[in-house]
Amino acid sequence: MNSSSNQLRAIVTGASSGIGKATALAFARSGIEVALVSRSTDKLAAVAKEIQTETQIKAGVYPIDLSILGQVREQITKICDDFGPIDILVNNAGMAYTNALSETTLEDWQQIIDLNLTSVFQCIQGVLPQMRDRSSGTIINVASIAAFNAFPQWGAYGISKAAVVALSKALAVEERDNGIRTVTISPGSVNTPIWDTDTVQADFNREAMLTPEVVAQSILHAALLPHHAVVEEMIVTPGGGAL
Repeated sequence: MNSSSNQLRAIVTGASSGIGKATALAFARSGIEVALVSRSTDKLAAVAKEIQTETQIKAGVYPIDLSILGQVREQITKICDDFGPIDILVNNAGMAYTNALSETTLEDWQQIIDLNLTSVFQCIQGVLPQMRDRSSGTIINVASIAAFNAFPQWGAYGISKAAVVALSKALAVEERDNGIRTVTISPGSVNTPIWDTDTVQADFNREAMLTPEVVAQSILHAALLPHHAVVEEMIVTPGGGAL
């Protein structure tokens, strides 16, 4: 594979399924080498094989549990060293959770904030030094329409995603002069395996939701804009409404 200086490389978290997998595939089809991050080695290996079979683009497998916060920054830095300079970081990994705020335990609250916000912060810190060294980079944070609209039972989740939006805004103003772009993409409901997790109790029409591929195309578009332009915030909703 061509590894010249104009070869783009990306880290995608939560890359084993859903939006992360679709984004990794979309990147590879556009010639971007991808470092795949998730907890499951087997699922990541399957995605990497699919990418390499279809595109012959380099895909690296990096199993990391992003909920173990103390090791995230160091492990992301190691990926930068091992895989090559990282041009694009897509912070997509996260968890969904439904419960009334009055019923949300401190343990659950902390788990949501740790994974949806603090791990994102640590991934960013992992890539910033080498992006700054090259005065170039794009950091794309996947938030949610729940960051802007309150939905019953989705309080803790929405709060964690609103914090991601605030993190993105702060990062954008701090790193702009270092040549680093920050993008927040806030999708409406997306038909992914997150609806099948045991922390979510919701009964929505999944056929009316966005597909992961549509969100991935939006992420790819933001990543491939000319360097002097940036889509700082993008909200993508199903044609039928936000759900």
